[in-house]
Amino acid sequence: MSEIKITIAGEAHVHFAEEICSMMEQAAQQRGTGIAKRSHLYVSAKMMEGKAVIAISDNTPVGFCYIETWGHGKHVANSGLVVHPDFRNTGLARDIKAEIFKLSRKKFPEARIFGITTSLAVMKINSDLGYKPVTFSELTTDEDFWKGCQSCRNYDILTRTNRSHCLCTGMMFDPSKPAKPANKKLNKEEQWERFKRFMKFQGIKEGADRLRQKIKNKSGNLKINKSSWLSKISLF
Repeated sequence: MSEIKITIAGEAHVHFAEEICSMMEQAAQQRGTGIAKRSHLYVSAKMMEGKAVIAISDNTPVGFCYIETWGHGKHVANSGLVVHPDFRNTGLARDIKAEIFKLSRKKFPEARIFGITTSLAVMKINSDLGYKPVTFSELTTDEDFWKGCQSCRNYDILTRTNRSHCLCTGMMFDPSKPAKPANKKLNKEEQWERFKRFMKFQGIKEGADRLRQKIKNKSGNLKINKSSWLSKISLF
């Protein structure tokens, strides 16, 4: 496979806009859901604003994603993620999402970054970046964002539910909420020490359980013996 270059899109990439829009439309048809239709003028504008990331191989666009802002920059969406069919399942989508996420954090450091998707692969990528699943009510209330869903074939579901849910899943990265520290990966020596501590603890626990059982058994025998002894005493 030829080398792939992922970069921030600019004026030099505007001539790829129509090809990218075609790729988005084909992807939406194949999946039967998602990816709101965009015009080549809209995609070109994102490139000119420096709000898009493009992946190129052999002077051909093979992946794309762009930034949208809502609520005066308080909310940011990484939208229109698309990868050419020949380059899927290669990790390219993950790399593009990582780059557009980095660009979003640089341009809008205080903004909440959100997205809606039906793709399990995208959900996994978002989760790795720190996104959390959220209800649609936690997303932007900007009408222009929801108008963008009108070209999706499932738009009627969204309207019937008063925008409470659809086939898409909402996910959000909130910079005001610190991420949980990742679990440290242990080397072999650390894993062995942890295992030994666990086994030692298990031994202590099992020993304590046996001791409790012995005490319980002795107490039971004592009660039986006392009862037997008392039964021999004559009562007036």
